[in-house]
Amino acid sequence: MVSTVQNTDVKQKDADHAVVVAVTSQAVFEFGADDGDDVYGMGVAFPLLQALQKVNERLLKENPAESLLFDVVLITTDSQQQQQSSRIISSTRHYVAANSEFLFPSDFIESLLKNNVHLFLTTDRNEAPQASEKGVLSALLDQQIASCPSEQLRVMFCGDAISQPNTGPMPVSRQAAQSFSAQLGEMRQKFGMFDSPLSFVLVTSRGGRESCGGALRTLRSRGVSVDEAYCLAGAPRGPILSLLRPHFLLSDGIGGLEE
Repeated sequence: MVSTVQNTDVKQKDADHAVVVAVTSQAVFEFGADDGDDVYGMGVAFPLLQALQKVNERLLKENPAESLLFDVVLITTDSQQQQQSSRIISSTRHYVAANSEFLFPSDFIESLLKNNVHLFLTTDRNEAPQASEKGVLSALLDQQIASCPSEQLRVMFCGDAISQPNTGPMPVSRQAAQSFSAQLGEMRQKFGMFDSPLSFVLVTSRGGRESCGGALRTLRSRGVSVDEAYCLAGAPRGPILSLLRPHFLLSDGIGGLEE
């Protein structure tokens, strides 16, 4: 089986400038019992894919020559699901998902590194830390993202991780997180304060205003200006998550929306 299939329905992005986001097919589709349909049902990550596409559409509307765009690739990490590659591709085309490539690797981490993936999104609790250990920024998706908006990409930054000082050699996962944050910040600057398809929120769970302020300064040093900031001072994160409904959380390594 061919390990990489290009989506000919989508215009390919500039490889030197695009921000590559890999999403697992397990997050994008519902793999259940074979009901005879030609396409799979939509999974929890579909609003996320639509939000990424909205950002690209707005960037190109502002500047048709824009090269700083999200390049979404669909990666199938399960060997049994890889046997259904043709159905996965036809399902993607049915829903008009704008991913540029389909990846069916024998070693998913090697594939992420080979394709210069900037962010790996998965619903598998084992895959995220494995990829992070190899220096690929990863975020764990859960069921609540199914109710997230599709018109605006909402990214939550974890202030507690961001404000931690570097006490030794910087891990490659933290370097990847800082680089990706800077790319997001550059994208956000291309839009105005209001009606932006890209929104950032900072949540600091522990500490007081000093901790939150330190995280804000760190993000600004990377070129990231947040739209909202919350200092919880030890309060649980669940209620603010249900209100803000971010698509994923970024810390300086692995991100997830759990407490």
